[in-house]
Amino acid sequence: MGDFSKDINSTFTNNRIKALLNILYTASWISNCQNEFFKSYGISPQQYNILRILNGADEPLNVQVIKDRMIERAPNATRLMDKLCAKDYIKRLPSEHDRRVVKIIITEQGKELLQAIPNNFNKDLLKNLNEEEAEQLSNLLDKMR
Repeated sequence: MGDFSKDINSTFTNNRIKALLNILYTASWISNCQNEFFKSYGISPQQYNILRILNGADEPLNVQVIKDRMIERAPNATRLMDKLCAKDYIKRLPSEHDRRVVKIIITEQGKELLQAIPNNFNKDLLKNLNEEEAEQLSNLLDKMR
């Protein structure tokens, strides 16, 4: 098992500071792993998140609803959606009544891309935790927030 303090060659004033920095370090590690994984599909983890949100919706969604549902609140969600639109993974549906309102829907190509991505792509990130440890970690993170 890795030791965070050895990984960054540092000591800490107390365990709370060590835990906080370890969370940030681990989040960065997860992000890097996911970026590398999604590279072969030509999308980012944030774009994958948008596609999953739209795929799970029963109706077209406006941009703000998508932003609110995202795991990582992306200030550049519109740019992310522009790229997905350019690849024909999503489609913008302008409102007939208010030109300021635009709804977003996933396309068949977007659904096909999601089907091509394995559901268990994150399993290796958690391979060192058993089910009980994963639950404990999740509960501690919930408690922290």
